[in-house]
Amino acid sequence: MTDGKAKQKVIVVGGGIGGLAAALSLTRQNIEVLLLEQAEQIGEIGAGIQLGPNAFSALDALGVGEAARQRAVFTDHCTMMDAVDATEVVRIETDETFRKRFGGPYGVIHRADIHLSILEAVQHHPLIKFKTSTHVDDVRVNADGVEVVDKKGEVYKADAVVGCDGVKSVIREKTIGRHHRVTGHVVYRAVVDVENMPQDLQINAPVLWAGPRCHLVHYPLRGGQQYNLVVTFHSREQEEWGVKDGSKEEVLSYFEGIHPRPAQMLDRPTSWRRWATADADPVDEWGSGRCTLLGDAAHPMTQYMAQGACMALEDAVTLGEAIAQTDGDLDAAFRLYESVRVPRTARVVWSTREMGRIYHAKGVERTVRNLLWKGKSQEYFYASLDWLYGWNKDNCLVPR
Repeated sequence: MTDGKAKQKVIVVGGGIGGLAAALSLTRQNIEVLLLEQAEQIGEIGAGIQLGPNAFSALDALGVGEAARQRAVFTDHCTMMDAVDATEVVRIETDETFRKRFGGPYGVIHRADIHLSILEAVQHHPLIKFKTSTHVDDVRVNADGVEVVDKKGEVYKADAVVGCDGVKSVIREKTIGRHHRVTGHVVYRAVVDVENMPQDLQINAPVLWAGPRCHLVHYPLRGGQQYNLVVTFHSREQEEWGVKDGSKEEVLSYFEGIHPRPAQMLDRPTSWRRWATADADPVDEWGSGRCTLLGDAAHPMTQYMAQGACMALEDAVTLGEAIAQTDGDLDAAFRLYESVRVPRTARVVWSTREMGRIYHAKGVERTVRNLLWKGKSQEYFYASLDWLYGWNKDNCLVPR
């Protein structure tokens, strides 16, 4: 692509899953990358995440699919239960028929493991340089490049910048403005060893227990040796986006009246981490000139469709393909990338909000929810998911 010309250089701000994936995708277009991370070390916090077939398609396109598969647990189904009476609401099989339909499995994995699977491919890459303990404070986009400034006043110059710096993105704030919305929904996450997981809940699947204004999720991690537990509720307090330690007492206070079967999970963790969640209304563009956004910096979303990391991985692959399509014209590539990613991620953001409402239904709305999928075939479910799970590298520049 470069035909002997000097390599282009792009600054990636943020060393999470999206930032590492973006860096790897850019190097596959023979672009040098300077990755700036504000933490002292490149790493991930959190517990488990879910990866749909679209995520595995993206990981394969980045050349790290096999590493991720070695660390993931492939599920037998995805199931929603009613948390009040413990009846099954919907079950989607994720067996071989599902895998053939969408070109990949449905998996669950520890966030640190998926991060490591990408990090291994980039940490010694000759085209990538890392700089940690670097808190970006400003960005200036010029006609022929960009300048990124950290809090110490050091200036980093490059041909372009990609902001992968999360919900409170500095790159977003300095370019299109910060517009994240605190949802008022709180998420508690914990990991428990299999020995501490109730026997009747040791299920090889993401199981969601939908309750009134709350829900619980559990699924296996690390070969079934651990289980990820997630509980979500509508907070009584005025929340601010952020993460801190949680308390069992607060969790229990929001889950009165649910069935004993899911309720038994709430006593299992020895510690919880508490997330006050945020998302953002979709916007028309993520940047201008040689600046764009990726992942949560571009489209923060809640967890109700388990697509946050999946969308960041899709973003990264699409960005690289857009650069290839435009023969390295970064300005044109960024606009092409946004033209397909903005509407797709907007659909996911809005769909995610609606799924949150469905999960947390009560009264008559709960009754209607429990009838929505009654008697529906697996083909019905698969057809309804084609738009989401049918994504891959070959169609990533086609709006869907």
